[in-house]
Amino acid sequence: MANEKTGRKAASAAAKALRDPKSTAAAKSAAGSALTQRNSPKEITSKAAASKAAKVLANPKSSKAAKSAAGSALTQRPAKARRR
Repeated sequence: MANEKTGRKAASAAAKALRDPKSTAAAKSAAGSALTQRNSPKEITSKAAASKAAKVLANPKSSKAAKSAAGSALTQRPAKARRR
């Protein structure tokens, strides 16, 4: 399980992404996930939120704040088990 929590700068970027009326639903989902984990290292990013965060990172039109929040959310998702 990931034992990370959202840092102050990433939380600030997430809040900015949530307030931005131009932010996509995926960006807002990733930002919400990152903010949820601000003071709760035991919380993990859901599969759906991680998928949306990946879409935000892949989109070249996403804002810097949205990408920061998405990166933070993905950091808090446990790694997939790899096949041998």
